[in-house]
Amino acid sequence: MNPASTVVDTPDVVPLKQDASVIGLVSMAHSSSHFGHLLLPPLFPVFMTEFDLGFAQLGLLMTVFFVISGFGQALAGFVVDRIGARPLLLVAIGLFTGVCLLAANVTGYVGLLGVAALSGLANATFHPVDFTILNQRVSSARLGYAYSAHGLAGNLGWALAPVFLAGMTLWLDWRKAYLAAALLYALVWLVLYLHRAKLLTAVAVKTPQAAPEHSLAFMRQAVVWLCFGYFLFSTITLAVVQNFSVPILRAMHNISFQAATLTVTAYMLCGAAGMLAGGFLAARAQSVDRVVALAMGSAALLLVLCATSWLGPFLTMAVLASTGFAIGIAAPSRDLMVRKATPKGATGRVYGLVYSGFDVGLALAPLMFGLLMDQEHYVLTLLGAAMTLALSIFFALGVGQRTVATVSAVRA
Repeated sequence: MNPASTVVDTPDVVPLKQDASVIGLVSMAHSSSHFGHLLLPPLFPVFMTEFDLGFAQLGLLMTVFFVISGFGQALAGFVVDRIGARPLLLVAIGLFTGVCLLAANVTGYVGLLGVAALSGLANATFHPVDFTILNQRVSSARLGYAYSAHGLAGNLGWALAPVFLAGMTLWLDWRKAYLAAALLYALVWLVLYLHRAKLLTAVAVKTPQAAPEHSLAFMRQAVVWLCFGYFLFSTITLAVVQNFSVPILRAMHNISFQAATLTVTAYMLCGAAGMLAGGFLAARAQSVDRVVALAMGSAALLLVLCATSWLGPFLTMAVLASTGFAIGIAAPSRDLMVRKATPKGATGRVYGLVYSGFDVGLALAPLMFGLLMDQEHYVLTLLGAAMTLALSIFFALGVGQRTVATVSAVRA
């Protein structure tokens, strides 16, 4: 850490109304980010008919999105630490507005690739921006609740996008649906701009007397890469559920398409409920890494149960959905775990790099497990998803051990 850095320390006690306002604004922005994840997938059937596209071409759109988002997120953290979080937040929402306008006017596959690329670029800023604002502007005692609300809002953004875009398409048409989405983003931008004073963050300022610290110095810390590994492996399971749970349930239990799809929706809603409960747990937990490990271990065991076929169709659907609750519980504690491992003055950089693991996991999982699915290895796919959760436990505990060791060394 640079001793000459000037940062805003998280205040210990501030009025609840002030904290709630900041949390609400950042959560709204995060929901907009997750809404942007699904700007294209809900209308894939429309694009297949409209532009004569195949599944491989449509899949490439999401690969482009997550690759650009992942690389951009790692780089965005450096910009956040240099100029502050607020400018990038407003630029990102504005870019999503422009992306929706572009989507409303595409005439072919090249245009959709442009939409995917620009969406990934807009999405890249949110995690380093959001957590920089929350860590600097929300009191320490309420950070667990802040992370809970932040994650919950993200899940709600995922839930809203398909309903909004599909509903608008049925009511009007798909081009007007994107115009309506652009209007939605413009309203979010306006709200954030009007309340911009609450989103101001400090940046690192170096004095001439201080020995300069390289901006990449944080990457030499093993704990940062342990955090990255945790996000990478824990996210793979989410991608497996989102992409493959419907065909797995149909193949293993002859479940209808509608029921299998409902299970995915239930998984996301259970995840949101878990995040809500996890916020209260994180605010009281002494060892957040152990909370994460227990929650992920429970989720892994539930996935193993689903793979056995012992439960039958209805119980399998219920248990798979409840896996989302267990993973959701871990989310607020996970974010506190990363915060404890982050040096002062490097919040944007650390969160940018760590959360790029999220995008890498979402990009790799369809390729890794798609090969198993092509060979109809459905049980192995579920067991593989459980194994990645189990691996994430070791990364979480590793973060906790190194963080405790660092704190002990500082106190000594």
